[in-house]
Amino acid sequence: MEQTWRWFGPEDAIRLPHIKQAGATGIVTALHHIPYGTVWSVDEIEKRKAMIGEDASLGLRWSVVESLPVSEDIKLGEGDLEVLFDNYRESLRNLGACGVDTVCYNFMPVLDWTRTELRAPLPGGGSALRFNAHEYAAFDCFILERPGAEDEHEPEVMRRARAWIDQASESDKRNLLANIMAGLPGAFDRYDAPGLRRMLDRYRGMTRDGLRETLARFLREVIPTAEEAGIRMCIHPDDPPRPLLGLPRIVSNADDLDFIINAVPSDANGLTFCTGSLGAGRDNDVPELAKRFAGHVKFAHLRNVAKEVDGSFMEADHLGGDVDMVSVVTTLLEEQKRRHDAGLDDWRIPFRPDHGHELLDDVGKPTHPGYPMIGRLRGLAELRGIMTAVASLKDLPV
Repeated sequence: MEQTWRWFGPEDAIRLPHIKQAGATGIVTALHHIPYGTVWSVDEIEKRKAMIGEDASLGLRWSVVESLPVSEDIKLGEGDLEVLFDNYRESLRNLGACGVDTVCYNFMPVLDWTRTELRAPLPGGGSALRFNAHEYAAFDCFILERPGAEDEHEPEVMRRARAWIDQASESDKRNLLANIMAGLPGAFDRYDAPGLRRMLDRYRGMTRDGLRETLARFLREVIPTAEEAGIRMCIHPDDPPRPLLGLPRIVSNADDLDFIINAVPSDANGLTFCTGSLGAGRDNDVPELAKRFAGHVKFAHLRNVAKEVDGSFMEADHLGGDVDMVSVVTTLLEEQKRRHDAGLDDWRIPFRPDHGHELLDDVGKPTHPGYPMIGRLRGLAELRGIMTAVASLKDLPV
């Protein structure tokens, strides 16, 4: 499997030589400075490629785009969308012409990944991302004041939410909003509470079936172009895989993944298999999902979570938590062998260590939440160890 690393571009505190030292060869990045819905030009793509390849001794290449964002208007299905579809298709053509052939994207309405704590303390002084059900409920019910929200949370979660809000300072409330917004790296739309309410109002009346249909329309519009351009589109699961703030989420479980694949059957219509996002779903059997959908996996995010009965969860060690990582990696390596034996040129599945802990010299550095250097380096080393051992024991290509 191709070892890759998410890099947020020239403003990232982690530099390309650091990524080389971690052992990765593929770069996962995006043109975050370009507004959503705008064409990614060949010039801009080639500038980023040149930056990645400037020092040939590093042996790095732009392996995966993460993400080419889908505009909210497309998710809503509002108005004349032809310009947005045209721009997305043109970006795909330009990426294909520049030799960048894997595009990760998501279809989460309004918010990307969502956490309530960005630095939950760990034994020994490190920190991790965390989702606290009661803090999320406090935000939803008492800061955002979403009508009907209290009925969507368990009574014990609501009791703790009220206790939290009663003792919270204005600073605590601002920090909670900032933490919830932090999952939008490079986003051009960040919201205060009134702005978020206005955005949610646009989705008023949007059902699960309605959002599924706007996704299916998006796929019908762009997958034929992806096929022509040699692009593999791979949708990322919802994080966490549950409705948030009254918004439906439709990339959360086996039924959702099956719907997406069958909406537009094509090798260009694939999946980003994120063990952490899927692993946060209490009913998801992640190793079984890996086996069922292995043939559609174009990219993998490998991380782990530890779930709690109230819906809270913590980012765990890559080999800790609730997901059997050895089983998932074995399945992906076996799928690689199938592709290799079938003579496919692109038989390797790129993967990256996702959402590492903030450890040692990571602490206090201006890295993106969830994307410190040492925590991900540790995760990559652990995953590399699993892959090497499994490949050796089963005679599988790495």
